[in-house]
Amino acid sequence: MPISRRALIIGLPLFAAGCATSEYQTSLLNYAALPDETFPLRAVPLEQIKPELRRQEVAFDGDYRPGTVIVNTPLRRLYYVVGNGRAMRYGIGVGREGLALRGDATVGRKAEWPSWRPTDNMIRREPRNLKYAGGVSGGPHNPLGARALYLYRGGRDTMFRIHGTNQPNSIGLAMSSGCIRMLNHDVIDLYNRVPVGARVVVIQA
Repeated sequence: MPISRRALIIGLPLFAAGCATSEYQTSLLNYAALPDETFPLRAVPLEQIKPELRRQEVAFDGDYRPGTVIVNTPLRRLYYVVGNGRAMRYGIGVGREGLALRGDATVGRKAEWPSWRPTDNMIRREPRNLKYAGGVSGGPHNPLGARALYLYRGGRDTMFRIHGTNQPNSIGLAMSSGCIRMLNHDVIDLYNRVPVGARVVVIQA
């Protein structure tokens, strides 16, 4: 066997291992502690996040302008289109059947460590939410987590949000009251990328 070919075959596993190590190191940085937050966040142990749900830049084949947010409900993935066939991919939690947002929207406003109040429909569906009717201040125990992007349609609030969560085990599942959940570290990253007015496309099937 020619030396060059033999060297290539031997080198392939090392190259693959190097790529895996690089992705792992990137994930470590992505989910490192954030001590400068208003409510400091601890590092997220990577074993608590399935590899396919970790934030990662990926190839993206779709006819969307850079800056568009794509919510793929069936796949439990959110993509932020960066252009040149690439997008940032995030794992998300979505609404239970019949409660998920449908169609396009825009980011009407954004908030850091937002306050939260259950909607009237949420209170009707789950009376236990009545105790929160007066609102919950922003913080680590708030259901909206570290950031919220408020989704509007026709200039009006849809009452749906893309937000962080204090229930990281819900990422990858369909169990929310309709909003789109992200790990706090991920929603902070998305928040820093997405301006008010950005287009949000929700794919249901």
